[in-house]
Amino acid sequence: MSDEAVLQVRDLRVYYHTPSGPVKAVDGVDFTLIRGERFGLVGESGSGKSTTAWAIMRMIKPPGMIEGGTIRLGDTQLGPLSDNEIRNVRLAEIALVPQGAMNSLNPVMRIGDQILDGMRTHGHAGSKRTIAARLPELLATVGLQPNVLRLYPHELSGGMKQRVCIAIAISMQPRVIIADEPTSALDVVVQRQIMQTLSNVQKRLGASILLVGHDMGLMAKFVDRVGVMYGGKLVEVGQVRDIFTSPMHPYTQLLISSLSSLDVKGVLHGIPGTPPSLLNPPSGCVFHPRCPQVMPRCSVDVPAPQEARPKRSVACHLYD
Repeated sequence: MSDEAVLQVRDLRVYYHTPSGPVKAVDGVDFTLIRGERFGLVGESGSGKSTTAWAIMRMIKPPGMIEGGTIRLGDTQLGPLSDNEIRNVRLAEIALVPQGAMNSLNPVMRIGDQILDGMRTHGHAGSKRTIAARLPELLATVGLQPNVLRLYPHELSGGMKQRVCIAIAISMQPRVIIADEPTSALDVVVQRQIMQTLSNVQKRLGASILLVGHDMGLMAKFVDRVGVMYGGKLVEVGQVRDIFTSPMHPYTQLLISSLSSLDVKGVLHGIPGTPPSLLNPPSGCVFHPRCPQVMPRCSVDVPAPQEARPKRSVACHLYD
């Protein structure tokens, strides 16, 4: 794996405008995805993970708006691109495996037609006959038989539908695959199969993967690096092994301590309090109302991300 950056996100801010004011769903997020890497965004529901993914794809709809920041794919800055230009970047250069395959596939179109439609809509130059000839091989890549091309979504299991979504995402061999909670509605056995399929596809294409989710166990098994999100901000970024063995941010520490273990029996401990309102977020550090190590300055000063250790970024006043 090289150190070449394929995706760079800098100071990304996405707000949802409401009559009561802006909801700051993503508020100053920075990270880099390098070639061949698996990077995870993890956090509680409402932390801004999926909004970050959809912003990268330029798929934020009103009342949401990308308020600022830059998103660079290779040498291309995505923000200034026109709608037609970004449509040709999607699928060809960067693709999304959505959270709910049930809601992502057209219920009245055959699977083969949906894959064809996606490739032609996003700028594939080949003829319909040429593209169609590739589809059985494409399905085989994700572990599906050619007869699936003639079926409708309702004739497939949940795992098969998710594989179809992966097949659509890799149909034009993108450099970056964003997987937004790809296993959230699947049972444990199928979850493992889907993640193995993603892993095989990544190796075949030499692509990078941005995995969005809330399952810390899944992150531990799949990604190389992980970014922990809270209240629309990245509070800690590091190698997945380092994050799990020595979490630095108090939120990361509580998140990992809340995981169940086969080695230690006892009562499960959650994180005290509730996630913040992003309409009226707390002053200073957004985590300070729930933090067991809070200091007076935490309610006043917003902590800036800093390299507390080599290849380890944390936004916390404990490490100033």
